Amino acid sequence: MVVRCLSPFYWETGYSLFAKRPSRPFPPPFLSRPSGSFSDALSTHHLSRDRRSYVNGEIIQGATNGDDAVLASEDFIGVSDGVGAWSTRTKGHAALWSRLILHFWFLEAERDTKWPAFTDDGTEPNPIEYLQRAYEQTLSATSNPNEWHGTTTACAAILASSPVKKDTLIPTHPVLYVTSLGDSQVLVLRPRQQQIIYKTAEQWHWFDCPRQLGTNSPDTPRTNAVTDKVDIEEEDVVLAMSDGVVDNLWEHEVLENVVESVRKWESGEAGQGSGNRRGGAGGGMQFVATELMKAARAIAEDPFAESPYMERAIEEGLPMEGGLSNSRVSEAFGGKRD
Repeated sequence: MVVRCLSPFYWETGYSLFAKRPSRPFPPPFLSRPSGSFSDALSTHHLSRDRRSYVNGEIIQGATNGDDAVLASEDFIGVSDGVGAWSTRTKGHAALWSRLILHFWFLEAERDTKWPAFTDDGTEPNPIEYLQRAYEQTLSATSNPNEWHGTTTACAAILASSPVKKDTLIPTHPVLYVTSLGDSQVLVLRPRQQQIIYKTAEQWHWFDCPRQLGTNSPDTPRTNAVTDKVDIEEEDVVLAMSDGVVDNLWEHEVLENVVESVRKWESGEAGQGSGNRRGGAGGGMQFVATELMKAARAIAEDPFAESPYMERAIEEGLPMEGGLSNSRVSEAFGGKRD
């Protein structure tokens, strides 16, 4: 007999965004743009439903930030970093690609892991296969009826549970399934011990050219994506970040920033919260994400700052000072139990 039960674990979520430039509106049929003149095609933009973006009759999940996308739920977090160079091409739309990849990835994960404690027969999620199906659906959606080009990195974490005990059906601890392709990053921190528990490995073709999914790219999820299974504890902090954060802050700076933000939140120094504030609960993850974004932005806008991006450029023999000026996505999540 296969036994399934709901996971008792969930994420306290918060995210912060800063775009290098505004995103272009999504093209039809994903969005019905308003008519600008009598010569424009008829529009249904005046209807509130059609002011939102749709694909296959469903609202596109997540949020757009410049050419990037972010998606957060109680058991799925993801970041896609769209390649901005596509904005100079006639049919280029990296923001559409990054958003659709996350949208379809999330739906595939939800479809298969709706009972995220999994089963007593050893069944586990397959995030790479979810991403492969998301990639194929994005290819299809951007090919007909109109063709739209773009590429994007992809990084996500699914929150699940350890296998349930057969006698009690109670999972013992939370488990992360982290999948990445490219240079966006997931970092798992344990603030109470001031430790970094896990980080994804960046994937590159060459300097400043990460692995990516999309138009003319040889990379595919089945061939190039990597999944890690990570045992975590309640009150660990999981960060999902685009290169606009990780290229401007070293790991120890990220750790110090998060530990200090959690401390401020727990002590009541960081504004209004709701209920228990331990470990960033009650709204603290939004504060953590915002403070991390501020730190990354400060380096990005300082032409004389030292940064990981500058360090890598110098190693490649390129003269470089300051941080990376790019769109930035910072998501912070604290593991909790119902």
